[in-house]
Amino acid sequence: MTDRYAVFGHPVAHSRSPWIHARFAEQTAQDLEYTRQDVAPDGFAEAVELFQADGGRGLNITVPFKEEAWAVADSRSPRAETCGAVNTLLFGADGGRHGDNTDGEGLVRDLRYNHHISLQGRRILVLGAGGAVRGVLELLVAERPAVLVIANRTVSRAQALLRLCHGMSENSACGFDALAGHGPFDLIINGTSTGLSGEMPALPDDLFASGGAAYDMVYGAEPTPFLRWAEQQGAGLTLDGLGMLVEQAAESFRLWRGVSPDTAPVIRELRQAISNPAS
Repeated sequence: MTDRYAVFGHPVAHSRSPWIHARFAEQTAQDLEYTRQDVAPDGFAEAVELFQADGGRGLNITVPFKEEAWAVADSRSPRAETCGAVNTLLFGADGGRHGDNTDGEGLVRDLRYNHHISLQGRRILVLGAGGAVRGVLELLVAERPAVLVIANRTVSRAQALLRLCHGMSENSACGFDALAGHGPFDLIINGTSTGLSGEMPALPDDLFASGGAAYDMVYGAEPTPFLRWAEQQGAGLTLDGLGMLVEQAAESFRLWRGVSPDTAPVIRELRQAISNPAS
């Protein structure tokens, strides 16, 4: 029988996950079907139960259900346990549900392997303190940057995330308006949702170190407002989150199937499809 997987979200029609996992399956000769399902906001737990009861093998979870996925998991990986969010569910033969979070792995792999950016000893600024940042922060800290600053409109939310920075002496939290004087940074990561609405937080000048990189966790056919700002500010490299999307999917695929796909050709093909939607 063909193994069944899906991504649950609301909305989810825009998700590229079925396309990505179809490419992974072709590449690795895996017999699987991957679909998307728009789940009612009050129906997540029931939808998971029905999918599992119908023979589903695993799920990816996107907004707004990552915290609910954490709650329905019977066991969780350390990284999912720490960040309080799950984006990957694995269903065991005994009916158990194991939760994991591959977002941080996807971000770090994209930076390290696809763009050859070392994080060790670097000065890093992370913008935002929502679920996107919470899901990647522990993996960033594990790379041992020299300095990590979390900036958010609501400072208390940024301060709450400092608990994920255990083992680091040089970390701090502040508001966007208090960033002047904290730089320069070798890498600035935008984890806010403002890019999706065509906006970005008001930031001071002179935040980038010479040759510093800007990374937006969202992606699109055109550069985001944050990446346009970064280019104007003299960033040496501007990157969006398309590679992170593919890399976190590859980690989910590995957890489910026990094999790691080659992400490079999938990233190239997806980039081309987004840049030339009519082709």
